[in-house]
Amino acid sequence: MAWIALAYFTALFVVAFGVQSWRHRRRTGDAGLRMGAPPGSVQWWGKLAFAAALLAGFTAPVAALLGVPALFDSGLATGAGIAVLTLALVAVPVAQGSMRSSWRVGVDSGEHTDLVTAGPFRLVRNPIFSIVAAVFAGMLLLVPNAVSAIGLVLAVAAVQIQVRLVEEPHLLRVHGDAYRDYAARTGRFVPLVGRLRS
Repeated sequence: MAWIALAYFTALFVVAFGVQSWRHRRRTGDAGLRMGAPPGSVQWWGKLAFAAALLAGFTAPVAALLGVPALFDSGLATGAGIAVLTLALVAVPVAQGSMRSSWRVGVDSGEHTDLVTAGPFRLVRNPIFSIVAAVFAGMLLLVPNAVSAIGLVLAVAAVQIQVRLVEEPHLLRVHGDAYRDYAARTGRFVPLVGRLRS
């Protein structure tokens, strides 16, 4: 299963970052990557946590191949992991595509993009981040070792930092009441859960 997990994770990385950046540049002339963040800032810590999670995601299958013991052994978990990662491969480009020209990795505080509320954003405010968490959970199911468990913890921490402390404050500043109303009726990561109080 380790080779399968590595293939899935690599494919997801290429689709989510490489293919999407290429598509976005062709459509808008901009790759959509906002990687700069002042060292020590909240966004910098979120990106650091996500980079560490990515490293763990790539390392977990290698660790399994090198004999790092599994935390559990379950055919059901393996099947669930494959299902989650397969669904993620389909869901990532759909969610990213629904953002159209507003798609970005990271936040530039001086930039104003349209508020996206269509497609999967009708159900949750952060479907791409929901998928990110699901991917790392799927990796834990497929290669259940300490490295994949650490990767899941780091990914969830990175998502929480980026969404709660960077993106939501930015969207409130840029879109004001429009975002507040949207957030009051739409869940943060899963439908109906984490709605902002208006």
